[in-house]
Amino acid sequence: MEGLKVFDFKNKRALVRCDFNVPISEKGEILDDFRIKKAIPTIEYLIKEKARVILMSHLGDPGGRVIENLRLTPVQDKLMEYLDLSVVKAPDCVGDKIEKWTYQMQNGEILLLENLRFHEEEEKGDEGFARLLAKLGDVYINDAFSASHRSHASITGVPKILPALAGFLLEKEISALSKIMENPARPLVALVGGAKIESKISVIKTFLEKADHLLLGGKIANSVLGVKGIYMDGTGLPEETIQVIKKVPLTSTKLHLPVDALVSPDSSGKPYVRESALAGIKKNELLLDIGPETINIFSRIIETAKTVIWAGPLGFFENPSFEKGTKEVARAIINNHQAFKVVGGGETIEFINKIGLAEKFNHVSTGGGAMLEFLSGEKLPGIEALEHD
Repeated sequence: MEGLKVFDFKNKRALVRCDFNVPISEKGEILDDFRIKKAIPTIEYLIKEKARVILMSHLGDPGGRVIENLRLTPVQDKLMEYLDLSVVKAPDCVGDKIEKWTYQMQNGEILLLENLRFHEEEEKGDEGFARLLAKLGDVYINDAFSASHRSHASITGVPKILPALAGFLLEKEISALSKIMENPARPLVALVGGAKIESKISVIKTFLEKADHLLLGGKIANSVLGVKGIYMDGTGLPEETIQVIKKVPLTSTKLHLPVDALVSPDSSGKPYVRESALAGIKKNELLLDIGPETINIFSRIIETAKTVIWAGPLGFFENPSFEKGTKEVARAIINNHQAFKVVGGGETIEFINKIGLAEKFNHVSTGGGAMLEFLSGEKLPGIEALEHD
């Protein structure tokens, strides 16, 4: 895998896969621009080297349809703010008109393509779609570590067609996380929350072997508890995922699940919020945050750690009524001054930025799922695609 400095970008169209998948409010405002900030050094370098810079990214999950509030206009505005340069946004991400546009660009100009996921072929890894994207560049740059665990057209298809390089952000992520993966200081504590258990179940199995302690929260924990019959939230999962969860050794001394929770009939917290042991949760109640006893247990384990890896909130933090678990565990991590602390994932970063703790971590990764997969030793398709001959 080669970096940017091996290539002469002058007069070349640099097609850069970024990850501008940032949280957007209902009013169309960016709630956390961490991922955009992290892409700036690569973009500025390409401008300095007189490249014609074509940026591409996805935003949200439009499912192959044009969703107006998932257009990249807010990202365009934020890029212009940070770069202090004009950034033009194309109405689409492929097509003859856009290809012609890229040839008419001047050195140092920036074109932002529209949301890649407006085309269903992107997530399918379609080769034809990858060829259409490749027509827009002379060289491909992956600077989207947080999307590199996905075999999508812009991640694994385009680098098969164009000369392919790693951007500064991707190189930095690989360097920082490789040091942890190769020889972590122990005890190693991994904390996994969030919602997407289908994509994290294999990582959970690996960390049960590699970590000294694995703490689960959020919907991830709810799903495990549901399949085990402890909490009624095991429905709606793919059968393959259910079968894998059933094989998770619940009695493992390394595995730590919530023992109590904040519950409510509704995620709005209405008509009430109450603390409950797991056995006391009623059928009409949702498990929306870890409870005080779980916070204490998780915090005591974190106090012993010399390496902490965290991805995913522990509750429905969007509602302040259910943010306490995530907030208290975050504080427990940063109060452990002996540990090397790594955090990643869009929602998690949004939260720690909101409460002003991001700078207390040794490494803040742009990726959540990608970070966990990399640290568990899995090969990321986007990185492998840069290593072809």
